[in-house]
Amino acid sequence: MSAGPVGARPGPDGRSGAPVSCLLLAEDDEASRTALARSLERYGYRVLEAADGEAALRLFAAAHGDVDLVVLDVGMPRLDGYAVLSRLRQTSDVPVIMLTGRGEEVDRVVGLELGADDYVLKPYSLRELVARIRARLRRQPERVENVEPAAEEALVFGDLCVDRRAREVHVGKERIDLTAREYELLAFLAGHPRQVFSREELLENVWGTRFQDPATVTEHVRRVRVKIESKPPGRKLLTTLRGMGYRFDP
Repeated sequence: MSAGPVGARPGPDGRSGAPVSCLLLAEDDEASRTALARSLERYGYRVLEAADGEAALRLFAAAHGDVDLVVLDVGMPRLDGYAVLSRLRQTSDVPVIMLTGRGEEVDRVVGLELGADDYVLKPYSLRELVARIRARLRRQPERVENVEPAAEEALVFGDLCVDRRAREVHVGKERIDLTAREYELLAFLAGHPRQVFSREELLENVWGTRFQDPATVTEHVRRVRVKIESKPPGRKLLTTLRGMGYRFDP
């Protein structure tokens, strides 16, 4: 999972202080997905990445209502875009923009009848896609009406505070300087205390893909430990269970 810049500043729709919108991007071609995700982040969005339909549904469920819009490729393995859209519409009215190389009218009609909000044909212009995303987001109610209160609350464990609204971590009165990915990792684990996650599960839930070296997780856990377990020295919060994964132990 990738995180764009956050804070009270002009949002993607141009409103000063607007909250950063979260997009779920489901695209099986890794190069295309990565390039599009980075481009959307430069426009100020936070992007969750899924490499197939099943991963997209898992990420959407794990986000607990935090996804504002889904960009969904039609041709994906495991579950194609139509199947993902159909399942999303069973529980959510989140805006969905379909990406497809199919220009036939019947394909567009199928997607629209299943509940797609818009269609973008490949190859597409990035400016056009961003314009369509902005248009759909402007039609949505304010985020505060759709986000469960629990998703906004801070996680507090003694003097450790994970502020999910501000996306900041504090130990006592000191703010801990974490990268976006380090914050996402800590926030995810802290949001599921005493639950064990394998490196593959953390890749999927935090990075948005399993197709990355699991050693990436090991290194990020090490960095987070250095930053939060040294204040005070001897603090132990992230537990390694050999052969199983990692657990947050408050």
